[in-house]
Amino acid sequence: MTESSIIPVFDGHNDVLLRLRRGGLNSIDAFLNGEAAGHIDLPRARRGGLAGGLCAIFIPSPDQPKPGNADFATPAQPDALNETLAMARLLLAIEARSQGAVKVCRSAADIRRSIAEGQFAAVFHIEGAEAVAADLDALYVLHHAGLRTLGPVWSRPNVFAYGVPFRFPSTPDIGPGLTDAGKDLIRACNELRIMIDLSHMNEQGFWDIAKLSNAPLVASHSNAHAISPHSRNLTDKQLDAIRDTGGLVGINFGVLFLRDDGVRNTDTPLEVLVRHVAYIAERIGIEHVALGSDFDGTTIPAALGDASGLPKLIDALRAHGFDAPSFAKIAYQNWLRVLEQTWGG
Repeated sequence: MTESSIIPVFDGHNDVLLRLRRGGLNSIDAFLNGEAAGHIDLPRARRGGLAGGLCAIFIPSPDQPKPGNADFATPAQPDALNETLAMARLLLAIEARSQGAVKVCRSAADIRRSIAEGQFAAVFHIEGAEAVAADLDALYVLHHAGLRTLGPVWSRPNVFAYGVPFRFPSTPDIGPGLTDAGKDLIRACNELRIMIDLSHMNEQGFWDIAKLSNAPLVASHSNAHAISPHSRNLTDKQLDAIRDTGGLVGINFGVLFLRDDGVRNTDTPLEVLVRHVAYIAERIGIEHVALGSDFDGTTIPAALGDASGLPKLIDALRAHGFDAPSFAKIAYQNWLRVLEQTWGG
C-alpha cells in the first residue's frame, strides 16, 4: 500500500444516485457489493480511499438525459419533486442496508466520525432546485429529511435563476441573475444553514449570491477558466471572491472542464487536472482548493478510471511538488472546514 492510498478523500460532487435510480431499489446491493458500471460503488470507494462526499440528486431534462458540450435550455422533468424524493429514499435505503458501512451525515461532526470509523460519509445534496417551488415549503421539509447542500440551478433556467449553459469557448457571463424567488431561496438557505453551491450558476447569478449570502462561497465541482475557457469554469475574479469569503473550489475531473481545447477526450493526462489545482492554489491559497470529481456525471480521464484510481491523483499531486499537509487539505480538510463553518458544526 502506498502512502497516497491511505489518505481519505471527501469529494464535493457525485451523481451516483441518478445512475442507481435507473436500476431502482435493486441497485442498492450492486452499490454495496460492487459492480462494473459507473465510477462509484462501495468497494471501489474503499480501494481508492474515497471516504464520502456530496451525493447529488439531479433531475435530467427529458430530451437531454446526458450532459454534454451543448447549450441547455429545456426544463427538468415536471415530476421533479417525486424524482427527488425517490432518490432521497434510495440514499436512505443504502444507509439502512449497509450494516453501518454508509452513513448519511447531517453535520461536520458526523462526517469526521464516519471517516474515523471507516464509514462512507454521504451528504444529501440537490443539484438544481426544480423540486422546490417558489413558496419554499419543500425546502424546509427536505432539510428536515437531511438536505444539507443545494445548487439553485443546473445549467438551465428555473424559477430561481438562469444557470450557465454549456459553451466552449465562452465566459460564464451568459444571461440574467437571480429572480426574486431566487433571492428568497438564498436567504432561506442561509437561515437553515444549507450550503449554497455555485457550480452551475452563470456569472450574474454568482455575483447576486455573493451580495446576498452570509456563508462561504462554494463551487463544488468547477475549474479555472484561465486554463480551460469553458462557461462552467470560474474566472479569476470569481476565484478571488471565493477566497475572500473563506470558501472553496472543488476541482471537477470532467475532461470538458479540464482541457484547453474543450474536447471530450479521455486520453487526458492527470497532470492537466493537477494544473488546475496548482493554478487555483497559487491564485487564492491551498486552503481554498478541494476535490469535486463529478463521478458518474461526466467523462473523466482514463488514467483515473473510477473512484479506485484516486491514489493515482494523489501521486500526481506529489509529483508536482505538493507535500503531505497539502494533500490532506485538498483531500478532505478544506471541505470539513467550510462545511463546519456553513452548518455550524
